[in-house]
Amino acid sequence: MSCAVNPVSPVVNGTAYCTINVFAKEKFESVIQFYSKILDLGRVSTEGDVTQSVLLSNEEMSLKIKLTIDDSKDKEFQGQRQGFLDNRKTADWRSMMGEYVTYTVSDFLVLENLLIEFGVPYQCKPNDISPSQIYSLDPQGNLVGFASTKNSISTILPKPTAVSSALSSKTISRVHSSTDLGYAVETGLNYPSLPIINLTRPQRKRSIAVMTSGGDAQGMNSVVRAVVRTAIFKNCQPFAIMEGYEGLVRGGPDYITPLKWEDVSGWNAIGGTNIGTARCMKFKEREGRLLGCFHLIQAGIDALIVCGGDGSLTGADLFRAEWPSLVSELLKTKKITQEEAQTYESLNICGVVGSIDNDMCSTDATIGAYSALSRICEAVDYVEATAASHSRAFVIEVMGRHCGWLALMAGISTSADFIFIPEEAVNPGTWRDEMCETISRHRKRNKRTTIVIVAEGALDRDLNPVTANDIYKTLVDRLKLDTRITTLGHVQRGGSAVAYDRVLATLQGVEAVNAVLDSVAGSASPIITVSENKIMRKSLVDSVKLTKSVASAIAAKDFGKVLSLRDPEFIEHYQNYLAINAADHYDPQLTADKRLKIAIVNVGAPAGGINSAVYSMATFCLSQGHKPYAIFNGWSGLTRHEGVRSLDWDMILGWQTRGGSELGTNRDTPCSTDIGMIAYYFQKYQFDGLIIVGGFEGLISLHELERSRDVYPGFRIPMVLIPATLSNNVPGTEYSLGSDTALNSLTSYCDILKWSASSIRGRVFVVDCQGGNSGYLATVADLAVGAHASYVPEEGISIDQLMQDVSNIAEAYERMDECGTETKETGKLVLKTTNASKAIDVEKLSQIMTSEAGGKFDARSAVPGHIQQGGNPSPIDRTRATRFAIRAVQFIEDNQMVVNKYRHANEVYDDAFDKVMRSTAAVLGVKGSGIVFSSVRKVYDDETDVKKRMPKVVHWQSLRSVADHLSGRKRVVET
Repeated sequence: MSCAVNPVSPVVNGTAYCTINVFAKEKFESVIQFYSKILDLGRVSTEGDVTQSVLLSNEEMSLKIKLTIDDSKDKEFQGQRQGFLDNRKTADWRSMMGEYVTYTVSDFLVLENLLIEFGVPYQCKPNDISPSQIYSLDPQGNLVGFASTKNSISTILPKPTAVSSALSSKTISRVHSSTDLGYAVETGLNYPSLPIINLTRPQRKRSIAVMTSGGDAQGMNSVVRAVVRTAIFKNCQPFAIMEGYEGLVRGGPDYITPLKWEDVSGWNAIGGTNIGTARCMKFKEREGRLLGCFHLIQAGIDALIVCGGDGSLTGADLFRAEWPSLVSELLKTKKITQEEAQTYESLNICGVVGSIDNDMCSTDATIGAYSALSRICEAVDYVEATAASHSRAFVIEVMGRHCGWLALMAGISTSADFIFIPEEAVNPGTWRDEMCETISRHRKRNKRTTIVIVAEGALDRDLNPVTANDIYKTLVDRLKLDTRITTLGHVQRGGSAVAYDRVLATLQGVEAVNAVLDSVAGSASPIITVSENKIMRKSLVDSVKLTKSVASAIAAKDFGKVLSLRDPEFIEHYQNYLAINAADHYDPQLTADKRLKIAIVNVGAPAGGINSAVYSMATFCLSQGHKPYAIFNGWSGLTRHEGVRSLDWDMILGWQTRGGSELGTNRDTPCSTDIGMIAYYFQKYQFDGLIIVGGFEGLISLHELERSRDVYPGFRIPMVLIPATLSNNVPGTEYSLGSDTALNSLTSYCDILKWSASSIRGRVFVVDCQGGNSGYLATVADLAVGAHASYVPEEGISIDQLMQDVSNIAEAYERMDECGTETKETGKLVLKTTNASKAIDVEKLSQIMTSEAGGKFDARSAVPGHIQQGGNPSPIDRTRATRFAIRAVQFIEDNQMVVNKYRHANEVYDDAFDKVMRSTAAVLGVKGSGIVFSSVRKVYDDETDVKKRMPKVVHWQSLRSVADHLSGRKRVVET
């Protein structure tokens, strides 16, 4: 094949100068753009008219792009390019090309995103998970190589060659988040560290306003903080519109206020909304919207981010649609000038959903929903304790006018006996009988408490409300139960946001700014949503329309449609609740020939949600007709004491809400105990499936069992791992049970420290975070609490970075003094994962910072320790544990046909059998926007760094850039 790349000297990597020949005029500029962006080269000179050449260069290399029009050569290269494309999946491109040039790059994440942006094909070597080389095609058809090492056989990564606030880690994630503020942006040294603006191209500074509207929700302040600081980072002027649409209608500096960086310091920990919210009838009329338009133009604002519910977002989209006509009317009445009309001819709007009801279609969670759910679960946990003392029944009324999400998730989280939600209207003639039958069955099995949760919008099929009083009277009159009503009311809206809502609000606020800056005149308004772990943009008007259709379907008594309008996760949760609540109180769902014996074991350190998973797995098994077995005290408990016992409903009562591990857990693996004895017990009890709930040791356990199938037929059964560890370091998933519980504990601890630090001038707390070799906990807590910096094992602690952080913290206090006490930040925090440095613990780190601060501040160490592991599991961990456990049981059911023919000892376990059986041992994981089952062999071989006990790809790496930018931290990269 041909090569139009001519190196000056025969080099393999690190080419200093070469010429690229282009043979078609229409490809000339695209080749220039390709190499300019990919290699970060600037245009130095242009020569000639017919035979053009452009010199591209930076400090390390130069590249000449030369145009020589030659149709035959161009056709030859197009044929060559097509050959590469035809063999993209079947051949190694390197074997098809005799010569090519390879360039050294330090950041494959940036490279891959640029290749995707150009729409060019590429191959990763040795694999897609952890490549050391990438090969692509330039627009002319040349094969171009990019290596992360200085030569083709080296395994040593090069040092970064630039100073950037975002190139923050030696472990690069290949999953780029759209919420990154900028992953290759040079920033200044001062606090806050902001991008260095190119003044050679002056542009009108954009102004972005943010408002909170409708009912308040925990996390709204985090949205405002993220919008303000992201706007400043993007060289825009942020404004706050006070009191929602009311402030927009009233206008003036008291209601449309510019904000500075320091104005939003410490807002993450504050509940409600600091910029206010109010209902505004005037804005529903065109005259009110006309005033809003005038006031925005007066303030120079051309983009608006609205955080609120469906009503607020409907008003925002109507405002955007009417904007051109409003501007035209203001121009005709001479309230604005022709220049202003042209400058503000369109209004870019983006919606962020803040609603504790979680009633917006097209998103898994709305800001504030999980905080409200946390308040409900906490209250129910307290109520159940007193209910057990007196053997009482409690009717708990929760919010949810048209959406039963809070009641449903609280029902799952607290093992409530019965729930009432708007989506599943009850039969007016039978609901009392059904409720009483269920509660009676529970009471006959020695359950001392009765919890019924009712959403405020619950109704029957005749659209009559089902009230807490109706339920109370039924329980008293029919079952003679000592019953109380507890209406939680606005307690659900109160208090600080949980960690999840703070992080969700922050990432959505960042993405909202990106969205309005990306929008063009006439484009549809976006709404920022989340699907599993992925932040996404969707159509605002479509989402609102879908949400409003729920109320219409209820009014039309079309309850089948009501449930179908909810997202699939809602329906799945509802079906899960029905299944685990049925347990073995009713006839099994499966016929006798399909019922299985399923074992469950806990492996690794304790984590919130482990007991919830065991409870859900056991109750779902019972409802299906399976027999669940518990292996107590891990593998050592099995081999030494034959710790196997079948689980029944009476035994596991209350486990859904408990922390720790009722089964007992340790870090032993099958090979470290006695794998032969384990196989013996598997055959003795004739287990048909195995569910492991645990952390990295759980992954190792599953790997060892799967690799031993050829020797031990007892392991030829479906096996699945549910990741559970606060470190969130299990390969194959982006979320592990227990990490949310630990994050909430750490966030609460840090909030208390910040308030303490605010009382003493110049106090900084350095907090030790658990996590082993994973910096996940410290990174996400950094985002949640607004810490100044975090140190993680993936990066270590460099002296230069430490000194830069000390300098920035000192400068932050100086700026705080200059701004006055009104903007005083509530203390400073620095987070450190224990293993970020083995030489410097938190005590030494705080001493170093105090010494280097020169009296400008003093640092103290704080060690929360095992507080991060303990406590009751969070609602997220409870509900996800239920979801994961049921999916795991279904995985075992689905794979029975595959394993049955290979389970017998007399079968030869050859390569063909092994290939079929691989998929039956899997890691359950959340990846992107879905739940997936990944073969443990693939996860272990391709995705796992066994020595470090970490995934090879750090999926949360992009969050570090966001956390650094929003704290104003200057990132120093070794040159």
